[in-house]
Amino acid sequence: MAQPLVKKDDDRDDEMDYSPFMGIEKGAVLQEARVFNDPQLDARRCSQVITKLLYLLNQGETFAKVEATGVFFSVTKLFQSKDIGLRRMVYLIIKELSPSADEVIIVTSSLMKDMNSRTDMYRANAIRVLCRITDGTLLTQIERYLKQAIVDKNPVVASAALVSGIHLLQTNPEIVKRWSNEVQEAVQSRAALVQFHALALLHQIRQNDRLAVSKLVTSLTKGSVRSPLAQCLLIRYTSQVIRESGISQTGDRPFYDYLESCLRHKAEMVIFEAARAITELNGVTTRELTPAITVLQLFLSSSKPVLRFAAVRTLNKVAMTHPMAVTNCNIDMESLISDQNRSIATLAITTLLKTGNESSVDRLMKQITNFMSDIADEFKIVVVEAIRSLCLKFPLKYRSLMNFLSNILREEGGFEYKKAIVDSIVILIRDIPDAKEGGLLHLCEFIEDCEFTYLSTQILHFLGNEGPKTSDPSKYIRYIYNRVILENATVRASAVSTLAKFGALVDSLKPRIFVLLKRCLFDSDDEVRDRATLYLNTLGGDGAVVETDEEVKEFLFGSLGVPLTNLETSLKNYEPSEEPFDIHSVPKEVKSQPLAEKKAPGKKPTGLAAPPVAPTSTVDAYERLLSSIPEFSSYGKLFKSSAPVELTEAETEYAVNVVKHIFDSHIVFQYNCTNTIPEQLLENVSVIVDASEAEEFSEVASKPLKSLPYDTPGQTFVAFERPEGVPAVGKFSNTLRFIVKEVDPSTGDAEDDGVEDEYQLEDLEVVSADYMLKVGVSNFRNAWESLGDDCEKIDEYGLGPMESLTEAVNAVITLLGMQPCEGTEVVPSNSRSHTCLLSGLYIGNVKVLVRLSFGLGGPKEVAMKLAVRSEDISVSDAIHEIVASG
Repeated sequence: MAQPLVKKDDDRDDEMDYSPFMGIEKGAVLQEARVFNDPQLDARRCSQVITKLLYLLNQGETFAKVEATGVFFSVTKLFQSKDIGLRRMVYLIIKELSPSADEVIIVTSSLMKDMNSRTDMYRANAIRVLCRITDGTLLTQIERYLKQAIVDKNPVVASAALVSGIHLLQTNPEIVKRWSNEVQEAVQSRAALVQFHALALLHQIRQNDRLAVSKLVTSLTKGSVRSPLAQCLLIRYTSQVIRESGISQTGDRPFYDYLESCLRHKAEMVIFEAARAITELNGVTTRELTPAITVLQLFLSSSKPVLRFAAVRTLNKVAMTHPMAVTNCNIDMESLISDQNRSIATLAITTLLKTGNESSVDRLMKQITNFMSDIADEFKIVVVEAIRSLCLKFPLKYRSLMNFLSNILREEGGFEYKKAIVDSIVILIRDIPDAKEGGLLHLCEFIEDCEFTYLSTQILHFLGNEGPKTSDPSKYIRYIYNRVILENATVRASAVSTLAKFGALVDSLKPRIFVLLKRCLFDSDDEVRDRATLYLNTLGGDGAVVETDEEVKEFLFGSLGVPLTNLETSLKNYEPSEEPFDIHSVPKEVKSQPLAEKKAPGKKPTGLAAPPVAPTSTVDAYERLLSSIPEFSSYGKLFKSSAPVELTEAETEYAVNVVKHIFDSHIVFQYNCTNTIPEQLLENVSVIVDASEAEEFSEVASKPLKSLPYDTPGQTFVAFERPEGVPAVGKFSNTLRFIVKEVDPSTGDAEDDGVEDEYQLEDLEVVSADYMLKVGVSNFRNAWESLGDDCEKIDEYGLGPMESLTEAVNAVITLLGMQPCEGTEVVPSNSRSHTCLLSGLYIGNVKVLVRLSFGLGGPKEVAMKLAVRSEDISVSDAIHEIVASG
């Protein structure tokens, strides 16, 4: 009896049960490979063994050099078999084994013989294998055959040669560029796949010449392309020409007219590609969008799920910039809310939320309520964010939207989903005053059953700030005190702090708060008891305030005013005595230390702050320090602070390092100085900076250091202005200037008179990497696709001679200052090509993703293909300029 088929989306464990390769071992398969040496070849058995070898290779199994060589030599003997199926498997295994240059010679003659065979299948596969394993020397020998294959009458052979050309263009571009005439002829082929591959190769050959690409597109848009696949490519190239040339959409506009004519094509893929291209044009008007929106609307009612998904996804993007243009599709999208494909339904709902009017809100909420239980958390988060935007757009509808958020908050869900809801409620409370009391109650009801400690503490913190400002603060006390009784120690401690805030701000609640805090003195946790004791001492026993109201509020709601690292150090050094610890004795200036560059993700956290992913003590301290200095307080948000750069040798008289603080249009150098001579006191310490080699910078402010005693770090600052949005670079010469006074070792007193002196420091450079923040992504492929190719730029560069690919990869990573993703910074040994993935946040908080493809050409010559995607095309251009000039 036949076994039931297992669908792709069924449980993976079930799939594994049906795998014929489950449990196979490399050693056993290598033993089986001896069958290749049998005098009487069994083609079926040999094919099965090759299949197992291919499975192992594709599962990441590595073969030692001796093992791979043995298998390769055994496989070459299979060329004597006339079995077509076995021959195809031989081609596959040779490609996967990637033989060395010495081994390639052995199989070359057999492959060249197949390339001239009368059997088309042999010819096509031999071309693919030869081009995969050959080097530049052998390629020149077979170039004539490849040119003939490109214009071959058999489309399978022609496509094989064209696809091989696309791959060879990465490693041997000069040879492939000589095939332009043959490729041009193949573009006129009647075979759909040949025309598609020929157009792709021809564009890649000419992609660095804008004029040539423009001429190619102009000639082909006149109607010589018949293949739907090639037509889709041509539409993309047309859009690229429009973007790069900045062609106006008024007057004579042949390219736009071509895109519009493709909307009437008989192939659905061409129609959709043209519609998507029109919607993504820069500066497109509503009138120009109308024909594209019309065909997308027709796709919404298609019987094919892929067309419905493509249409609603495109309309969702259009709704972000032209919501009114999409409103005509609302009725069709409402019918998609009940679509069996949950991705389609989610996109339909979020699009409706962006384009809907105030009168349709209630109807949408009813439909969404039934829909939410059927989708995954990642889709629910998208819906929640769309509802938040809708509520801010129509604040009068806050009641129904807030009730909806409250209801789904009580349903099951993961941390990210619940956090998205809480963030939305918090934002609505802050931005819509009428929503405050109801929203706070919804949050209070949620923490009664909240299983996430982080969310509970953050809600309590928010409640302590906003609750006392409502008309009836007393109604929240019950919810807060329940957390003291029923929760874990972390939440209990947070609840104690929240109670104290209510007591400080609401006079009528002080006696009640005092009683509740007194009960907390018997808690089992030290932190809870300590906080209760602290707040009871701050508030008097009879409910009256011992200190002034301003002091209490500053203590409970204000910042510490000192860096946490300094406070921690001072507390560790404090020795118990009759004198209490004085927080005013904690130094307010930051001692320099290496700063990890992992800051929060590029997307700014909204609502409750996201859990910190960086050492907030140092990062926050830098920002607080700079904002507290009047000269720098107007510079705006700090984008990045570099790791300290040493400007002096070890064990010199004075130790100086510098931290570069990057703002949108300023850069501040923080010079961290230490006096290592016990007999000297330095006064009026400053750094004189010569920016003659940094022409785009102009000095605007400086802050000297009054005194620098022995072994006590201090800071002096110099600020420069630079053009906003320009990643200016340059070299700065630094000279430490100060007045030195002798110190009496016996008394520690310094002399009244001092001598002015200078000390030459190392030069400092501001480089392009200073304007890039390292921010990783968990899934590079998804992030890459989500950015889209609107702001993509691709180019090739010769990096010159280098010792290895590893050296090239590290050099480019250092140059760009970006975060390697998925371990791609590690180059496998003996590899002749490598792909590296990078992620970062460019100044201006612009997300950037980079895909680097490296290849070894001649003797240690490294070539690189650089593909950049970002949220701004000017940033993509800037990354290429950095590499080109680096």
